[in-house]
Amino acid sequence: MSVTAPRAARPPLHDGLRAFRHRDFRLYFTGQLISLVGTWMQSVAQGWLMHRLTSSAFMLGLLSFAQFAPVIPLALWAGVVVDHTSKRRLLLATQALFLLQAAALAWIVSAHLVQPWMVIGLAVAYGIANTFDLPARQSIIVEMTGKEDLPNGIALNSAAFNMARILGPAVAGVMLATIGEAGCFWLNAVSYVAVLVCLAMMRGAPAAAASAAGSKRLTMREGFEYAWGNRSIRHLLVLLAVISGLGFQFSVLLPVYTRDVLKASADVYGWLFSAFGAGSLVAAVRMAVTRERWALRRHLLIGLIAAGIGLAGFAWARWLPAMMGFAALAGFGLILYVSSSNTLIQLTVEDRYRGRVMSLYTLFFIGTAPFGSLFAGAVAERWGAPIATSICAIVLLGGAVWVCFRLREVAAREAAEREAAERVPEPESPA
Repeated sequence: MSVTAPRAARPPLHDGLRAFRHRDFRLYFTGQLISLVGTWMQSVAQGWLMHRLTSSAFMLGLLSFAQFAPVIPLALWAGVVVDHTSKRRLLLATQALFLLQAAALAWIVSAHLVQPWMVIGLAVAYGIANTFDLPARQSIIVEMTGKEDLPNGIALNSAAFNMARILGPAVAGVMLATIGEAGCFWLNAVSYVAVLVCLAMMRGAPAAAASAAGSKRLTMREGFEYAWGNRSIRHLLVLLAVISGLGFQFSVLLPVYTRDVLKASADVYGWLFSAFGAGSLVAAVRMAVTRERWALRRHLLIGLIAAGIGLAGFAWARWLPAMMGFAALAGFGLILYVSSSNTLIQLTVEDRYRGRVMSLYTLFFIGTAPFGSLFAGAVAERWGAPIATSICAIVLLGGAVWVCFRLREVAAREAAEREAAERVPEPESPA
């Protein structure tokens, strides 16, 4: 009688890829990566289109304002919706709306009907859908990975975003030079099919039961009071609002750097975007193997310092390789900071408040961006893009100083708590 050799045990995944143990996360990651490449292509082509139509730095800021402004009135309500509906079904709806928006943008450009107000109107439509999509995407990760693999899931999701941030702009630069803006928009519309198919194939976690008590206004207030009452979450959100509002707005000025400062064409525009993405991907890979809370806290400081130095150098360099190097450093720092903030918040928040707290994250991260975009565009219009970008760098470095003081306070408080715990006498054992 023959004896069948036992099957070799399946080797464990590398620690930095452990979230891929979960089938739904693998599907989600695949769909998001394909779709995000298209999204970055559209983002690059949209900025190029607006600058071609208007030759105005202020109009680039207005376009960014229009895309992110819907977050301000809708974000808190979106968090309640996310906490009380199936996140997978909500994502199917928002991704379908993105597809329609991209197709509409592609059609008006292909038909030579495009006007700046049309681009701005469709940017508003994108912003409305994105207000519901972003907290749903942030909140669904824990349902796919569980708490144990949540930090790795967040980091891998960030890696997908930043891989797309390299590929999308690079492809867009070539496409803009060959088939024009409309081709980029059509390709983005097609890319949403991939994420819709992957979402449909996911088994999904059970939908959260709607609360029987209280109105949506009450649950909004509960979410806000919970986040504001938690000191760690409150500090992370407030810093994020300042950094995002005034420190992240360099990207809206990249068409100005390309066309007016470097006197270059669309392919160089794509390279600059991809350089920021390359640095961001390095940060995402670093985050994939980070678990310990103090390492995440240190990443906040390192990220802000790197981003501030990178943007300051980018603002005043005039040699393309140097600009790309500074762009990569800035991209590394920004994503290291943002991913660490996201992970620290998600590790702290209770599951029943997750959607509402992540909607606050969306509000503080994206809702402040419209005003920063208008500010950056207005400063660049009056004094030039390098001055506007330098202000962004100063804000980032100021945030690093604040984080440094906060880390010292946290370290001192935790040391005092440990010392107090060690002084507590052990209970005497019964005779």
